Amino acid sequence: MKWSGQRLPRLEDPSLLKGDGKYIADLCKGTKIVNFIRSPFPNGIIKSIDAPNDINLITADDILDINPISPKLFRFGYKTIEQPILAYKKVHFIGQPIAAVFEDTRAKAEDASERVFIDIEPLDSVTNLIEAINKKSPSIHTIAPDNVLVDGNLKNEKCEPFFKGTYKVINFEIRSKRQNALPLETRGISCHFDRNSNRISLYASLQMPHMIRTGIADCLKIPESNIRVITPDVGGGFGQKMSLYPEYVLICWLALKYKNSFSWIEDRRENLIASAHSRDQYHKIKGAFSEDGHLMALDVNIFSNVGAFSCYPVTCGVEPLMALAEYTGPYNVKYFSARARGIATNTCPMAPYRGVSRPVVTFAMERMFEKAAKSLDIDPIEIRRKNLVTEFPYKTPTGIILDEGSYVQSLNKIEEIIDIPKFRENQKKLLQKGKYIGLGISVFNERTGYGTSAFAARGMEITPGFEQTNIEMNSSGDVIVKIGASPQGQGLKTTLSQIVADILGIDPKMIKIIHGDTDQTPYGWGTFASRSIVISGGATKIAAEKLSKTIRAAASLLLQCKISEIKLENGMATAQNNQSNISLKELARSVYHSSHNTKELVGFSLDATGSYDPDGTYSNACHAAEVEVDIEIGKVKVNKYIVVEDAGRLINPMIVDGQIHGGVAQGIANALFEEIVYDEQGTILTTNLADYLIPTINEIPKIDIYHLETITNFSITKAKGLGEGGLIGAPAATINAVADALLIFDVDLLEMPVSPEYIRSLIKKKDTNQ
Repeated sequence: MKWSGQRLPRLEDPSLLKGDGKYIADLCKGTKIVNFIRSPFPNGIIKSIDAPNDINLITADDILDINPISPKLFRFGYKTIEQPILAYKKVHFIGQPIAAVFEDTRAKAEDASERVFIDIEPLDSVTNLIEAINKKSPSIHTIAPDNVLVDGNLKNEKCEPFFKGTYKVINFEIRSKRQNALPLETRGISCHFDRNSNRISLYASLQMPHMIRTGIADCLKIPESNIRVITPDVGGGFGQKMSLYPEYVLICWLALKYKNSFSWIEDRRENLIASAHSRDQYHKIKGAFSEDGHLMALDVNIFSNVGAFSCYPVTCGVEPLMALAEYTGPYNVKYFSARARGIATNTCPMAPYRGVSRPVVTFAMERMFEKAAKSLDIDPIEIRRKNLVTEFPYKTPTGIILDEGSYVQSLNKIEEIIDIPKFRENQKKLLQKGKYIGLGISVFNERTGYGTSAFAARGMEITPGFEQTNIEMNSSGDVIVKIGASPQGQGLKTTLSQIVADILGIDPKMIKIIHGDTDQTPYGWGTFASRSIVISGGATKIAAEKLSKTIRAAASLLLQCKISEIKLENGMATAQNNQSNISLKELARSVYHSSHNTKELVGFSLDATGSYDPDGTYSNACHAAEVEVDIEIGKVKVNKYIVVEDAGRLINPMIVDGQIHGGVAQGIANALFEEIVYDEQGTILTTNLADYLIPTINEIPKIDIYHLETITNFSITKAKGLGEGGLIGAPAATINAVADALLIFDVDLLEMPVSPEYIRSLIKKKDTNQ
């Protein structure tokens, strides 16, 4: 029986549905509670910090022996900016930790914090990306007078003739506003000191436990063996829980200094002002098209607001450099020129958020094709079809190899499902009744499961990539799989169990997946970049196949036949020649307890290790959204949403669909709702969920999903990642649909989110001009 491909219910769910899951907030009992005092100013000089003697106060002066957080790149003009654990002499953004207070309860810690007086002399600041680009701002750090922290430049002189010749040039700018990943469970850490071993056990809601251990040990200048990092259930990460934050380092320092246990749970306001932000970008795009609609040359200038500091370990280069490398997406662009810069401002630092720049890039590319289609009087679907990559493998202008995909096929499938002529007829009828509906599509690909080769190309000091898996069959015949990857709720335990179950011929329920514990698991890089099923799945497959060979070798000795004659199925090892068999439980007992009865079994070890480090594989999809716009108030309602997805072999289609549903929901939020707002003085205005708008179940439509299956040799599981794809494609499809609904007004939607205020302003401006 093949387990892969089945819609197997998630093995993780029973405990979660019964309320038996363990999160960081469940582990704080009996610990000291820490409260951080944060900067109320975006820029300023710390003049003094005063508090009564009875307050347990920690300031930067108390931790001068701690190393700052200092991630590095060795390319692209990168400027290394050190982030202090607590602000020292100066503050750089609203929400930056200045001091910490600890007490027995959260209420007492918050009350004590109110008695701490911090005198800050405010300085001029810059929080607006456009102002920073135009150099209407002071330098954030002396090492970068122009505030450019990273600068990637792929200048291609061959593009210029196309912009000066007879080609149709589409020249425009797009703006993506700042967002927060907003996981349901905020950041949290509970650090327990063990007096017996003189080491700490750090419980934290993380995506990269091994990497965070390394970072904390480097900051505290202690051996990594003195720290055990355990990640229990994670209530969402979306990239925000990848990075090392100052709060984590300080909590560990407190535990070591006072030989006690300390905890901190972030509240929602802290999460919105001081957890990593993302997506704050501005792009200038020029595309040169031939008369028949072929994109001949593309030139882009990318500016990314990276905030006040650089995130660890991937650095502030992650957003601008991802945009630079991935801009052309699924399209065959003959000549490509690009420059991408990361600009420092007095805002919360940026870090990866699901999709990392590609929602913005896809928005830009898909708007360009809509504008080109209108300008050249070519059908929007046809112009895409002309430009999509059709021959594989394909080398992009930035040197990345696209493996086999179904770009045109997914577009054709969408066209087939929707019946566009019928929609257009209905659109005209409704317009006569004063109703404005629109249809939008987006085509994109998603680079997934990429290893050290991709990260090394960025020149990172710390180069993530590989994954390792240890697998063991114990004396009861059960299988224990220890992985370096660290799930954040995406069902990885279930999908890995299905892979192992197929190879060993057992029920997935006999498989125990252990993760998120640096004492028990092999070193791994965690969960991010749609990598788990490809890289961790690949490492697990390799380990399981090695164990399978050992089991079959043991069975051949016990059943007295050739190894090649042994088949593993239904929990049994069966000899095909004489139909004799032995249960895996009995086989395991023989190996562990009775090897003396079969001398050749002495020294047999029912365990194996697998490691996998691929170059990466591309999934792809086409999205379509149907919306209705109320032009009087600017409200957008998404009525229908369709996804045609190709992620190679689907290990568990139900989990795949869940990933797409969640991604599309976040993508619609990206398109229509979510925006972190700073005012002209640099004060953050979106500090709660009344001001930072998120969609509810009422705003997310039913999502219809259709699957294509292109098998690739770039992934040994034949599966491609797709964790970010729903979010990558949804903003462009949704905004294109809004633009289509407003076609009669001839307005151009060039920023996201497309808020009611933005829609009304465009319509009003058009009416005024007419």
